Amino acid sequence: MKLSNRVLTRVGTRGAQRALGWATLASLAVTVVMGLLVVPPDATQGDVQRLMYVHVPAAWLAFMSFGTVFVASIAYLRTGRIQWDRIAVASAEIGVQFCALTLVLGSLWGQPVWGTWWTWDPRLTTTAVLLLIYVGYLALRRVADSPTRRARWSAVIGIVGFLDVPIVHMSVVWWRSLHQEATVLRPGAPTIAGSMLATLLLAVLAFSLAYAYLMVVRLRVGRAEDRAAGTVLSTPTPRAQTPARVSAVTVTRSSRHA
Repeated sequence: MKLSNRVLTRVGTRGAQRALGWATLASLAVTVVMGLLVVPPDATQGDVQRLMYVHVPAAWLAFMSFGTVFVASIAYLRTGRIQWDRIAVASAEIGVQFCALTLVLGSLWGQPVWGTWWTWDPRLTTTAVLLLIYVGYLALRRVADSPTRRARWSAVIGIVGFLDVPIVHMSVVWWRSLHQEATVLRPGAPTIAGSMLATLLLAVLAFSLAYAYLMVVRLRVGRAEDRAAGTVLSTPTPRAQTPARVSAVTVTRSSRHA
């Protein structure tokens, strides 16, 4: 726990944040060049298969985000330290965005390949459920009436909701599915050409750097929000003038005029 806090503190400096941003931009640029210009199109699906270099990393980023929520939620329940709740909610916000992007890109890929924008395929359905779980996680945080209760309730959902992640991953194995089985994380050698695999791994690295950069920025914003809220709460409100005081002032002024 202490090591994680130390790492986050060092990465959160402005110099480290700037370097991480440039590394993210560079890796994304190389991924675009590789995915669009260098790697050949798929022999069966053609150029539409190039969506894989965005769709798969987006799904990976959603899984990693929700995994961070899972770990941070456990850490919060064990320690009660509010910074773990900040990490969890920041990661959940990023994960929701990339989970939604995964579904959108999957629909764009599925339409020319499957002939439909959406089907109640096990992989698609469990991914949609995953998105709804963490949208509910973020919605719950607006309902709770105290920071402690909000963090505790959110931590429980963050832990239980993560159970859907392995279900999403294994859905193509457990049930009959239109979605293809895993080509990289599978028993045996990956069933994908070497150049495509290298580009896919580069895309995963680029998206992972993007996740780290977004987390650093979001945590910095979260700390600023907490400081602003603390300043507002600690500022004393001016006391209203009591009726007795008003009456005394009025009498004094009246006697002077007389």
